[in-house]
Amino acid sequence: MGYKKSDLLPFEENIENTSLTTADHFSLFSDFDIELFKAGKHYHLYNKLGSHRLEKNGTQGIYFAVWAPNARSVSVIGNFNGWDKRTHPMNIRWDGSGIWEVFIPHITRGEVYKYYIESHNGYCVEKGDPYAFRWEAPPATATVVWDIDFQWDDSAWLSERSSKHALGKPISIYEVHIGSWKRNASGDFLSYRELAEELPHYCSHMGFTHIEFMPVMEHPFYGSWGYQLTGYFAPSSRFGTAQDFMYLVNELHKAGIGVILDWVPSHFPTDEHGLGYFDGTHLYEYADPRKGFHPDWKSNIFDFGRNEVRAFLISNALYWLDKFHIDGLRVDAVASMLYLDYSRKEGEWIPNIYGGRENLEAISFLKEFNAAVHDFHPEVITIAEESTAWPGVTHPTAMGGLGFDMKWMMGWMHDTLSYFQKDPIYRSYHQGEITFSMVYAFSEKFTLPLSHDEVVYGKHSLINKMPGDEWKQFANLRLLYSYMYGHPGAKLIFMGGDFGQRHEWQHDFSLDWHENEHPCHYGVQRLLKDLNELYKSEPALYDENFSDKGFEWVDINDSFNSVISWIRKGKDPDEQLLFVANFTPLVKTNYRVGAPKLGMYTEVFNSDDLKYGGSDVLNRGPIETFPIPKHQKSHSFCLTLPPLALIVLKYSGEIDY
Repeated sequence: MGYKKSDLLPFEENIENTSLTTADHFSLFSDFDIELFKAGKHYHLYNKLGSHRLEKNGTQGIYFAVWAPNARSVSVIGNFNGWDKRTHPMNIRWDGSGIWEVFIPHITRGEVYKYYIESHNGYCVEKGDPYAFRWEAPPATATVVWDIDFQWDDSAWLSERSSKHALGKPISIYEVHIGSWKRNASGDFLSYRELAEELPHYCSHMGFTHIEFMPVMEHPFYGSWGYQLTGYFAPSSRFGTAQDFMYLVNELHKAGIGVILDWVPSHFPTDEHGLGYFDGTHLYEYADPRKGFHPDWKSNIFDFGRNEVRAFLISNALYWLDKFHIDGLRVDAVASMLYLDYSRKEGEWIPNIYGGRENLEAISFLKEFNAAVHDFHPEVITIAEESTAWPGVTHPTAMGGLGFDMKWMMGWMHDTLSYFQKDPIYRSYHQGEITFSMVYAFSEKFTLPLSHDEVVYGKHSLINKMPGDEWKQFANLRLLYSYMYGHPGAKLIFMGGDFGQRHEWQHDFSLDWHENEHPCHYGVQRLLKDLNELYKSEPALYDENFSDKGFEWVDINDSFNSVISWIRKGKDPDEQLLFVANFTPLVKTNYRVGAPKLGMYTEVFNSDDLKYGGSDVLNRGPIETFPIPKHQKSHSFCLTLPPLALIVLKYSGEIDY
């Protein structure tokens, strides 16, 4: 894959040690930096490009560097020079790198600036700095001289993180949109630091292991939810500074919560101050709109074949891991990157050199991205939002895979929600929808997502997808979550789903936290908390989360009763849990199920428990197996199956005669 961590480390020193100063020239770039940059292998460009506070000949100031190879001239403009393009022209390097640079004395952190670029074709534009650590809060569009210094206090978390890879532990993810999780009494955003006072405590209380933030990077249009980025290296100024966001991450780590960021290398918006047509040419995007313009999102597509663009994106990924201690990256819209004909009709796309529909450059980029992330941060996880059956998404790059650690299980999400939205009277005819996912469950390492995409644009909230009256709706939602936690794979639930919010998610408003005053909503929240605790306490639920060694069907054929049963297994043969789910509103008594082994069993979880808002149909006391064969097991027991509910049984010992 080219340069590795061992190759790069000697050259990734402090800025003061890499700067070169002569009477006529000042630069942060060494010859080796330029070699790496041109090859697309410089993975820490944020140390070089952008704006950096330095000292030259005893004078404090700011060094600026920007890549604009096709510009005729570039200058730095800002309040400090009255936005006059003539005052601070930049110098282009002699080495053909296309990098312009200048040192401006006496300006300091907090200065607002842009680059004024004149192209050889007569195009003139003011651009924000692609590598800026801070942008003005929208709708303003300038970048801000800033630093990323911070006093971290999460060494215990980082030490624990590096001791065991996340995939060997429970992964329960709470997906959050920062602007709408909670707002203040005036309806305004909570800042990063205000969130740090509440969010870590809530996640810890609920038992989530990770939080996944929808994109925090600066974006001009709030309604894009962060998926149309201009400031790839800057947390959104709507909520505070880089240091404020670092403080939030630090507090989450101290609470034992990992942090995953949504990352968007697939496309970027066409706003004039952003990356598009940067130097009067299609610099960051493919030039041909059949390859470089996304018809769904009306945005530009990165040119994954251009070395400097690949270096920009991989440097950005590593920036969040290096400087913000992020624990994982969820890569958005991977399918749109992989296919040249994604959302395009015949004749609207350009085949690859072999005549195929695969974007070979994007495939190569994703492999390089994953290799770089795991080389520099082997304990960090990468997750693909990939909605097709592309093979080997989570297979190692050395084996031809893309190298991701996990992939969203979109098929499971679609089939499961389709099944649950059906009236129980019809579910017996659709049993395959709820069991089909196990046919391919171990072809990849999967995350089960119930994400933001499922509760917007008229799709209804999760609770309102459920059929029946209020009691049945909440019972179905509790059953959905219970089934999800019994299914192999990591878990992801979008905010609001944690207490069964009635309204669809609205990014302009806070979640409806007042609904928790209703016992049914509180019951869902308590159930989810207990499911997280069960998940973390039972090795059978995570030891073999991504292996068929950890799963065994007991019975999937009782479609007449709409009942399924299965076993989850840990590495220790004694670590087993039996799951039985009843997808109808009828109580089923004396329901016989094959037992994993002879002995006594205890019901350790029941989604119909009164404390969750259920009808309290429980299997109380020890449950004894009898030598009656059932489901290809030598022993079995009779259970009472509560309505629209799932129960979990655990072996509790030998029979005491």
